[in-house]
Amino acid sequence: MFYNRPALEVARELLGQRLVVTAGGQRRAGIIVETEAYVGTQDLACHASRGRTPRTEVMFGPPGHAYVYLVYGMHHCFNAVTCPEGEAAAVLVRAVAPEEGLPGRTDGPGRLCRAYGLSRAHDRLDLCGGSMVSVEVGEGVSRKHTARGPRVGVYYSGAWAARPYRFWDARSPWVSGRRA
Repeated sequence: MFYNRPALEVARELLGQRLVVTAGGQRRAGIIVETEAYVGTQDLACHASRGRTPRTEVMFGPPGHAYVYLVYGMHHCFNAVTCPEGEAAAVLVRAVAPEEGLPGRTDGPGRLCRAYGLSRAHDRLDLCGGSMVSVEVGEGVSRKHTARGPRVGVYYSGAWAARPYRFWDARSPWVSGRRA
């Protein structure tokens, strides 16, 4: 299974895949151009670092499900759960290049969720088919076009903030935030 691997692998390989939401007879799709990996309970930037809670339970598996949460009381963030069941890890989808039916900007996790209409109501959905949210896995972005750097907005996690767990398509104008 695509998601049953370490979050760092999945984060890199999600680049170039198509995120699709179908609701109310409308299809919204875009190519994933930016991700961030959250690698488990030892990662102080990962929500699971504080242990298993009703909110983080989904991060402990099974892999291939959505983890959607609200940040700052106003922005939803969409993640794909990774790793074998029992290990808490996920990949935040930070930006997509719009293809069809996406109103507004998609460069940033909050904007992306707003354009797709994603909210906590989509938390725990199976991304491998059969639900309104899916990731169509294809060829992806070649390594020569993949950039890597520190995650954005996790300064509170100390040394974990500087780890190069953010990936993006270096050719894409849809990437959010810092590109360093």
